[in-house]
Amino acid sequence: MSFVSPAPLREDIRADFPGIAGRPDRVYLDSAATSQRPESVIAAEADFARRDYAAVHRGSSLATGEATYAFESARERVAAFVGAGEREVVWTASATDALNVVALGMSDASAGLGGDRFALRPGDEILVTEAEHHADLIPWQRLARRTGATLRWVPVDERGLWTIDDLRAQLSSRTRVIAFAHVSNVTGMIAPVADIAALAQEAGALTVLDACQSAPHLPLDLGRLGVDFAAFSGHKMLGPNGVGVLYGRAALLDELPPARTGGSAITTVTMTDAEFLPAPQRFEAGTQPVTQIVGLGAAVDYLAALGMANVRAHEDSLAAELIDAVVSVPGVRLIGPPPGAPRAALASFDVEGVHAHDVGQFLDDRGITVRTGHHCAQPLHRRLGLTSTTRASASVYTTSAEIAALRDALGEVRGFFGADR
Repeated sequence: MSFVSPAPLREDIRADFPGIAGRPDRVYLDSAATSQRPESVIAAEADFARRDYAAVHRGSSLATGEATYAFESARERVAAFVGAGEREVVWTASATDALNVVALGMSDASAGLGGDRFALRPGDEILVTEAEHHADLIPWQRLARRTGATLRWVPVDERGLWTIDDLRAQLSSRTRVIAFAHVSNVTGMIAPVADIAALAQEAGALTVLDACQSAPHLPLDLGRLGVDFAAFSGHKMLGPNGVGVLYGRAALLDELPPARTGGSAITTVTMTDAEFLPAPQRFEAGTQPVTQIVGLGAAVDYLAALGMANVRAHEDSLAAELIDAVVSVPGVRLIGPPPGAPRAALASFDVEGVHAHDVGQFLDDRGITVRTGHHCAQPLHRRLGLTSTTRASASVYTTSAEIAALRDALGEVRGFFGADR
């Protein structure tokens, strides 16, 4: 099988990724779950572990200074990559952890532990969508239960989609938080973030953006979009697992009670109280995943060198091919925007008469890696009348030939299982 990448990315880009380089029979279409890492990211982690490994922000030794420089340099580059200030980027264990940091901080504020502007009361409302990943749903469920607030949601249609008018219809004078995904990990729908942020500001509500599926694929300027908080993860953007990012406007982060407490996040501690540093350090208690953070810095360097406008153009082309491949196969139902509509380069689908897990196994036997299941979005699947779907997703190293291989194999699934009779 010969792989050639569409313009504008260079044709030999796959050589940068040891997980797929030199493996012409491996078709990797699961980047929305976990992306492959380029050699530069692997090398950055290994080099730091070999040469510069030491505690950060602890002590005054040369080793500590060098490690701290690497740690903070990564923060500076990640912040620039997403249009944030350095004080607006907080290291977390994952995007899920980042979203929990916001929800738990609001819970503490509601309990009287500071940050009054974040306190929720009975009758206040938290607004999400029916399409949310569990990581951007369950924290808000629990916050509502703790505070007496009401959890409301924007319903989706038969394709799993919602509009800004649908969201506007759910807004009220009691809405305090609007949490939603920039790009749905199931449908590929791209939300109108700036318009929603403007609505939220008019309503006096905070916006919390799940940017996991947008940070690796779209040019992202969080400051210009106007959101208050955002979260994304390293392992979906060519970087390591075990590290995520919480973005927050600096003034808000300085007031939000820290969800994790302990060493390195404080100024003064007595036996009865503690005072915390300004952001971002107030949220970074304990030993941080420094090696992974260095790797994430290298990952954004790699993406920035490609140019996110180029990445978007490449993946726009692949998205069109991917949708055409899916809808060309009889008996396959596409979830999300119809052909021709804007979307990310991922496609979830249901094969009539064949369980998604069987579809995934059939494809895997032919060397095609996809994701099966509910993709941590059970309410969305339930609304669609499904328990699970199969999802194929692209990244910078994905090629037209890989999508053609998916199309050809997908065309054999129903016949293999006798579902076309």
